[in-house]
Amino acid sequence: MVTKKGDDPNVLVKGLMAAGEAACASVHGANRLGANSLLDIVVFGRAVANRTKQILKPGTPLPVIPASVGEESIANIDRVLHASGPLKTADIRLNMQKTMQQYAAVFRTKDTLETGAKKIEEVAATIKDLSVSDRSLVWNSDLIESLELQNLLTQARQTMHSALNREESRGAHAREDFPERDDKQWMKHTLTFHEQSKDKISIDYRPVHTNTLDEAEFKPIPPKKRVY
Repeated sequence: MVTKKGDDPNVLVKGLMAAGEAACASVHGANRLGANSLLDIVVFGRAVANRTKQILKPGTPLPVIPASVGEESIANIDRVLHASGPLKTADIRLNMQKTMQQYAAVFRTKDTLETGAKKIEEVAATIKDLSVSDRSLVWNSDLIESLELQNLLTQARQTMHSALNREESRGAHAREDFPERDDKQWMKHTLTFHEQSKDKISIDYRPVHTNTLDEAEFKPIPPKKRVY
């Protein structure tokens, strides 16, 4: 996995690898089908295993970690478990779903996305009013759904703000006010970060690599507009 730090868009996140749904690389490119992740996991899962064997030598000592590691996660679980506000998890989730469907469906405009960006922030703010009725730690679906909601709200906010910024149409992102694909300005990956200390979504970009790893064996194919 890579991230961007300063002006370097290809900083390796040491020790973090991904295959399947979580990965940015795919043997299928943009041709997204439900069963494709199985092949991705087989191909890239094997690559991950081979790479791990190369870089992780037997007997390597574990890194020293702070004694407090994990306490933040435990505190969050405890906070959610004992939440006693006026809104159920299902209420907040439904508001999020309706907001995303109304303002960030496939066909989008600047006006709908600007309104949606404000609305989704309002919905996200209601997480402080969450109520969890089941206080147990065994098969507590209420707790699990509430923790999932935290993640869903972050993704909804990132999606809405990213769509507002991207002034072009590409794939399932169809801007009616910017109907054409703009490779000159927007042939780049969107990076979103959730700054939890400020509860703020920030956006950055990194370039798309269009060359293959071995150009002698596989020639790169230039990007081309999809037409019917």
